[in-house]
Amino acid sequence: MKDVLLKFQKAEIQGHVIYKFLAQHADEKNSRILDRIAQEELNHYRILRKYTGEDVKPPFFSTLFMKLLALILGYTFVVKMMELSEKKAEVGYESVLDEVPEAKKMLQEEQTHEDRLIAMLEEERIGYIGSMVLGLNDALVELTGTLAGLTFALRNTSIVGIAGLITGIAASLSMAASEYLSEKSEKSGKSPAKAAIYTGIAYIITVALLILPFFLIHNAYFALLWSLFDAFVVILLFTFFVSVVKEEDFGKLFAEMLLISFGVALVSFVIGVLARRLLNVEV
Repeated sequence: MKDVLLKFQKAEIQGHVIYKFLAQHADEKNSRILDRIAQEELNHYRILRKYTGEDVKPPFFSTLFMKLLALILGYTFVVKMMELSEKKAEVGYESVLDEVPEAKKMLQEEQTHEDRLIAMLEEERIGYIGSMVLGLNDALVELTGTLAGLTFALRNTSIVGIAGLITGIAASLSMAASEYLSEKSEKSGKSPAKAAIYTGIAYIITVALLILPFFLIHNAYFALLWSLFDAFVVILLFTFFVSVVKEEDFGKLFAEMLLISFGVALVSFVIGVLARRLLNVEV
């Protein structure tokens, strides 16, 4: 039983440290919310310490990893991740109710109070997820198809890479401009300029990852395979991010984006082959 309580104790002190870190990097309103959650975690730690009689430290590497994730992906993502793990711990608290009477109150706080606090969090980048999805998804669909078609039509990595780069930059500017005009006309409350920036940045990052192999590998088909692998990784990571933050079904989101992007690429394979044969293109 002591080992079980020490495990919970370590999780609570880790939560306290991470929430305090997040509070230091949030705006004033969100900082207050995160500080309250951090204080609850510390209170839980102190209760458990009465029963174990020991002080514990948070695990160094996993705590550092969560802090890095917060800096890269934002505090809302990390808070949601931590809540997912804490929901699993709720079963553990139920198993120690007889030995730790305070565990009932701790369990209620984990289930209700923190959920309400987390629902109050407002992070700018989360409000613009729609813009990021638009930029990323459009880049994946357009560039995977374009690169696939050009690879089979031209079979020259340098030309395919340059053509992809030009197409990608032009398309990113076009998408950013379209998102700006869309948000301005809809008056959704979001900043049209910020929506355009998020869309454009997501597009450009995706373009860079997809065309990079064509400047590093001389074999066009191997470059295309690497590019498609990059697309797979981007889809995997981004859909995981969205599914955690928006609390949506990861499998459904991932399958949908994967099928659309690679379906377009497959159609473009065929178009590239036909174009080369019908037009007798030699590069």
